[in-house]
Amino acid sequence: MFGRRRSLTAVALCSVLGVTACGSSSESSSESDSPTVLAAFYPLEFVASRVTGDPASVEVLTSPGVDPHDLELSPRAVGEVKNADLVIYSSGLQQAVDAAVEEQAGDHSLDVNGAADLVPVEAEGADEGDAQESAHEGEGAHEHEGEDDEHSEEEGHAHEDEGGLDPHFWLDPTRMVAVTEAVEERIAKVDPDNAETYAAHAEKLTGELEALQAEYDEGLARCRHEDMVTTHEAFGYIARAHDLHLISISGISPESEPGPARLAEVARTVERTQVPVIYTEVLLSRDIADTVAEETGTQVRLLDPLEGLTEESPGSDYLSVMRSNLETLRAGQECS
Repeated sequence: MFGRRRSLTAVALCSVLGVTACGSSSESSSESDSPTVLAAFYPLEFVASRVTGDPASVEVLTSPGVDPHDLELSPRAVGEVKNADLVIYSSGLQQAVDAAVEEQAGDHSLDVNGAADLVPVEAEGADEGDAQESAHEGEGAHEHEGEDDEHSEEEGHAHEDEGGLDPHFWLDPTRMVAVTEAVEERIAKVDPDNAETYAAHAEKLTGELEALQAEYDEGLARCRHEDMVTTHEAFGYIARAHDLHLISISGISPESEPGPARLAEVARTVERTQVPVIYTEVLLSRDIADTVAEETGTQVRLLDPLEGLTEESPGSDYLSVMRSNLETLRAGQECS
């Protein structure tokens, strides 16, 4: 069932080498092949690689340094979606991947959202509609009524619907455990001959993720500051699990630009609560965080949302970056 690309290569060799050679070559190839798994972005690549135990058989659609939200797929990448034995993705996060899966993947895909059990966005943050409204207010837009107002209202509702569920489940190790189990179960169906191996790999990873969750529970149990100010609303699962109050400058969409009213509101909150740190991210510009920090006299620290590894990432894999994030949070929230 798996190894579509390898199978085509074997057929081509058969026509050259003859039937006898083809039989022995095919047998040895089937013993060494593993299913070709295509992951939409890094956290899913990490899980799939650990579960298969063969990172070379796992490919990723989102290249390092590319914001997953902005991903566009080339015709070649769409072909990879079609040819993979299993495509692992999170619906709603990447429109290009959703479209490719719907058109090309058929029944060889796994949407992890069910296992991840996404929750509604609860952080205090600006959405795109708020940013647009702030900008319009600065231009005296309240003088205009009718179609323009209806258009703004529709845009605000559309953004609210799209951002209703927080997609950043991978920043919660407990949810990553559930995703690991779902990935293991599905890969075992694709390649039942190696099901026991996949189960053993998944069990090991699950243990590491549970240990990571315990470190977060202990490390963030006693923090001086409850308010947690971030540029992008990516850390809601961490805040929810550890009784932190997440304040996002830009909202759930990393592309939305906060207006002057939102920046002023966050600055007032920072001054009132005496929050010492504003967190920015690897793939986002520091400009927004620096603007608020300069106005309030706070520090800017880097949190990695783990949407992809880059040279600037504070670790070499999911586990090490998550531990680096924990130390950054402990220092920023002044946890004992």
